[in-house]
Amino acid sequence: MGRDRAGVASTAAVPARTGPRTYAIRTFGCQMNEHDSQRAAGLLEAVGYRPADDPLRADLVLLNTCAVRENADERLYGTLGHLRAVKAARLEEGRDLTIVVGGCLAQKDGDRVAERAPWVDVVYGTHNLGRLPELLARADADHLPVVELLETLEVFPSALPSRRGVRHHAWVAISVGCDNACTFCIVPALRGPERSRPVAEIVAEVRALVAEDVVEVTLLGQNVNSYGRDLGGRPLFADLLRALGDVEGLHRVRFTSPHPHDFTPDVLDAMAAVPNVMPHLHLPLQSGSDRVLRDMRRSYRRGRYLDLVARTRELIPEAALTTDVIVGFPGETEEDFLATLAVVEEVRFDQAFTFRYSPRPGTAAAEMVDRFVPDDVVADRYARLDARVRDHSRAAHERLVGTDRELLVEGPSRTDPTRWSGRTPGNHLVHLPAPEPALPFHPGDLVTARIASAATSYALADAARAVTRTRAGRAAERDAAAGRPPTAPTPAPTFVAPSRRLPLAAG
Repeated sequence: MGRDRAGVASTAAVPARTGPRTYAIRTFGCQMNEHDSQRAAGLLEAVGYRPADDPLRADLVLLNTCAVRENADERLYGTLGHLRAVKAARLEEGRDLTIVVGGCLAQKDGDRVAERAPWVDVVYGTHNLGRLPELLARADADHLPVVELLETLEVFPSALPSRRGVRHHAWVAISVGCDNACTFCIVPALRGPERSRPVAEIVAEVRALVAEDVVEVTLLGQNVNSYGRDLGGRPLFADLLRALGDVEGLHRVRFTSPHPHDFTPDVLDAMAAVPNVMPHLHLPLQSGSDRVLRDMRRSYRRGRYLDLVARTRELIPEAALTTDVIVGFPGETEEDFLATLAVVEEVRFDQAFTFRYSPRPGTAAAEMVDRFVPDDVVADRYARLDARVRDHSRAAHERLVGTDRELLVEGPSRTDPTRWSGRTPGNHLVHLPAPEPALPFHPGDLVTARIASAATSYALADAARAVTRTRAGRAAERDAAAGRPPTAPTPAPTFVAPSRRLPLAAG
């Protein structure tokens, strides 16, 4: 008698796995998790799996987990409970379902995942993604849950094969891990200390991506400003930005997330000098109260933050500024909250991601139980802050009205086939009329259009006035002519479960 694939003792044989198998990946959390999911997809395809046309009918489901977002545990185990029923139904049909759990929550919970959900086949952590094919082979052979967690990174994820969801954009990890100790963040415990890749290796990866029709990259790191400090004793992020400015065919470079404490003047100088580095800076504030910042172990204060904002607007007047803010951190008083509100009013961010604090087991802040702010107080402060940041976001989009903006086309709207969507250099979302035969464009092309009206989180543009064709756009045109989807060469394997609660980055 063996373990059946629903975690219940059974005398039935596990069905043999024959023919091409399909997979679906569900990604929880941040951009780094999306990057890792693309690597997981690449590894699966390298051993013969293919993306499922219908994720609900996939032979393998991989949950790439987050340990930072609110209710992360409930979301994972609720999803696993649903998959148990799916697996049991598959067995009744004479088929099987392989369930894999990876990422940050897997690193945190380890064996507990298999104990609570014995129908899971494989559990792996943040440091051993590259061993996924081997772990699947072991699970196939033993018909038992395989749990493997490492304490240090085995292979840098960017060295692994990848499958992107769209042709024109790519995530590029420049470092992993974090050396900060923010009291609300568990990332250092799960991702380990910061480790950087050499500049030449990153540039080589980007050149290879451009050869594959990528026109925009987003550089990823828990703290991009300290990138390279572990390589040569000083941060190398400005050097990296300048090096990427020399990559022919690379139209746009973005990055996330910087840390205000480590943001050195040479980075702003590089942003101002390198044409393909976009004028958009996501600068996490978290709190405008120096006392709360100290309790958070954020190594900057309100004055330094505002000085950095002023310097940014002096060097890059058109820069769009976005941020993260946590409301209701343990011990936050009304005076502390008003200090945060004052900074938000002074800066007037183009967009702010606001989060109600909720404790994360394993963090220092989770132990401040006697200082937790009552839920009704947090809800009131959150509502007041949200109203202001929404007003500022609308005003930022309204300032675009009447101007011509170059948009990187992402594809047709999911809800309105008469409109397409694109992003400004400042990362504002803009919807414009669908392409016309006289002036066609495709995902990855650059379109100039005049902004006609604005809403809180997006703007509307008139018809395109000019189009700059790119390699990505021409490739998308060929895909369309061949009847393939316009936003990706083949069906994208990932589907993201977003959350607007506590942010992942230590930035």
